[in-house]
Amino acid sequence: MAIAAILMGAPLFAQKDPLPSGQPGTLPAGVLPPQLMGVGLEEHLGAAVDLNLQFIAENGYPVALRDFFHKGKPVILDLIYYSCPMLCNLILNGQAQVMREIPWNPGDQYEVVTISIDPNESFDLARRKKASYIESLGKPASWHFLCDKDDNAKKLAEQIGDHYRYDPVQEQFAHPAAIFVLTPEGKIARYLYGTRFRQMDVRFALAEASEGRSTMTVEKILLFCYHYDPKANGYVLFATNFMKIGGALTVLLIGWFLWRMMKLEKSRSARVKEGLA
Repeated sequence: MAIAAILMGAPLFAQKDPLPSGQPGTLPAGVLPPQLMGVGLEEHLGAAVDLNLQFIAENGYPVALRDFFHKGKPVILDLIYYSCPMLCNLILNGQAQVMREIPWNPGDQYEVVTISIDPNESFDLARRKKASYIESLGKPASWHFLCDKDDNAKKLAEQIGDHYRYDPVQEQFAHPAAIFVLTPEGKIARYLYGTRFRQMDVRFALAEASEGRSTMTVEKILLFCYHYDPKANGYVLFATNFMKIGGALTVLLIGWFLWRMMKLEKSRSARVKEGLA
C-alpha cells in the first residue's frame, strides 16, 4: 500500500459475509478496491464536536452527548457497530484490556462512550454488549453503549474525521481502526490507532485531555489494516511491511520515527513521575 495511504490511516474492513464467488480482478499495488474508496481517518485536533447530538441509550431513551462530558473528566470515544463479527470486537477488546491495566476507574477519573455507526442496531443489543464488557473489566466501571439516532453517528464521525462507508452488497461497514480521546469540553485531543493500545499512551492522552491539551499521533503508520486479496476473493488482515515500501528513504523514515518515539516515551515517563500517575 502506498506511503500516503498508510500515513493517512489505512482503513479496516469489518467483514460480515464472503465476497461473491467468481474470478476477481487483480488490483494494482497500492490501489484500494472501490468499497474502500473514501475510507480513512483525518485528524481534527482541537476541533469541538457537537455535544447537542442525541443518541439512544441502553435503556431505550434519547440522551445528549453532553451528558457524558463533565468538568475535569476526559472522554474515550469509539465508533463501531455491535453486530460486527471481528474488527469492532478487536477494538473493544483492546480498549477493555488497557482499561483494566490503567489504575483509574471509568466513570471516576474519565468517561467511556461507545456509539454504534449502524442505524439499524437496537438499544437491546447495546445493553447486552455493555453487560458483557462491564463484566470483563473486573472492577467498578461506567461504560456507556449508545445507538444511532437521526443519523447523528455519521455527523459525529465526520466532525472527528472518521470517514467510513457502508457496502450494501456485503452488508458491512468499512471504517478506520481507532479510538478517540476528547477533553471535558468536547474537543478532540488524541487519536489512538489500531486494535491494541499501550497503557502509557492512553494514560498520557487522558492526562493531557483533562488539561485541555492535544497531541498529534506519530505512530499511526503502524496501523493494521484489511486489504483486498484477489486470490482469497475477499479482505484479509495484514500487517504493513515497511521494508517493501522502498529503499533508503524508508530506513531513514523508520529511524526518525523511532527516535521521535523514544523522546516522547522519555518525556511521558518523566511527566507521569511528576504527578500524572
